[in-house]
Amino acid sequence: MESTIIILAILIVAVLGKANSVAIAACTLLIVKLLQIDQYIFPVIERNGVFWGLVLLIAAILIPIANGSITLANIRNVFTSWIGVIALLLSLFTTYLSGLGLKYLTVQGHSEIMPAMILGAVVAAAFLGGVPVGPLITAGMLALCLKLFHIT
Repeated sequence: MESTIIILAILIVAVLGKANSVAIAACTLLIVKLLQIDQYIFPVIERNGVFWGLVLLIAAILIPIANGSITLANIRNVFTSWIGVIALLLSLFTTYLSGLGLKYLTVQGHSEIMPAMILGAVVAAAFLGGVPVGPLITAGMLALCLKLFHIT
């Protein structure tokens, strides 16, 4: 019952904060829980959800290449510009952070920080015009800070 109340609170905050992706995720989990099929669905989502979510996200980002909007000439121009080089370096860093974050949340078992990250994402979406897609990067930044300051 407690977990239902927490998910419901996240749903309410997400709706009020206009964080639609968080609201849809929370609503989906609530429906699965209320239909009492969570013991079948939750393990599948927990095991494969991040992977399939990333596949869909990356596929959406690759659409301009797939439909021909971005050509080899465009790609060559990007990689010979200072903004392209900075984008490449930042991508290397944020992907590294995402890996740290995934390890921190799953392998090291610190999923209890998720409510704080979700609240931060919802507040940023509602008041700062952000898009809540960065929990892994957030967790990675946290893991990096903990590593730099030798905090366990």
